[in-house]
Amino acid sequence: MNALVFLYKHVLKQPLDQEINAVRASRKINIPVVMTREEVAQIIALMGGVPQLVVKLLYGSGLRIMEAVRLRVQDIDYNFKQITVRSGKGAKDRITTFPTSVIPLLQNHLAKVRVIHNRDLDQGYGEVYMPNALARKYPNAAKEWNWQYVFPARNLAVDPRNEKVRRHHVDPSVINKAIKAAVRKAGMTKRISAHTFRHSFATHLLQRGTDIRTIQALLGHKDVATTMIYTHVLQQGGQAAPSPLDDLGV
Repeated sequence: MNALVFLYKHVLKQPLDQEINAVRASRKINIPVVMTREEVAQIIALMGGVPQLVVKLLYGSGLRIMEAVRLRVQDIDYNFKQITVRSGKGAKDRITTFPTSVIPLLQNHLAKVRVIHNRDLDQGYGEVYMPNALARKYPNAAKEWNWQYVFPARNLAVDPRNEKVRRHHVDPSVINKAIKAAVRKAGMTKRISAHTFRHSFATHLLQRGTDIRTIQALLGHKDVATTMIYTHVLQQGGQAAPSPLDDLGV
């Protein structure tokens, strides 16, 4: 249907006067892979450094991997214990919870990041990418501390859009590789990725009795039906009807 609309609008230059009542294919519903609390703790314990800190936010705040690596210093509110996710999926902002246990680790990490930022400034760099038209509106903001990435890349790089030398955020592949290595070391057979920690965040909140609407808001889901998939996870195995085999005693 989208292809037809594109054809008429941009190729034939003939806008469609009538609505296309096309039958859309039904999407397959996949039950997400979820870890237990013990498995989450085991994976996190086998990691270290920046990857471990990022994973703690994936699980502790329900972030997507790109939302985590794109965090700016000003997006974290220690007093209200919340994280502001800017331009998440669907270009929407949202607020989610911030784990208190991460505060000292994150503050120690940001102290090191600030040293790197000050060194970049001394060398004539220190500028970060600014979203939308903020670079034109606030020309000096790109070098301010509050706009810097929480998880910056190790090296400076040339921005292909304007040839400026900047320090981008850490590449998601660094986090993904660290997760795979930890899963392999733990000997787990589940297919665990960065997104699995987000699934586990939602499922464990449900287990604790958190309202489904609250979880929907924390995850940034447009429709509560998307969040309801986690109730299906809880209905599997020991959370649902016990197996009849256990009644036989054989």
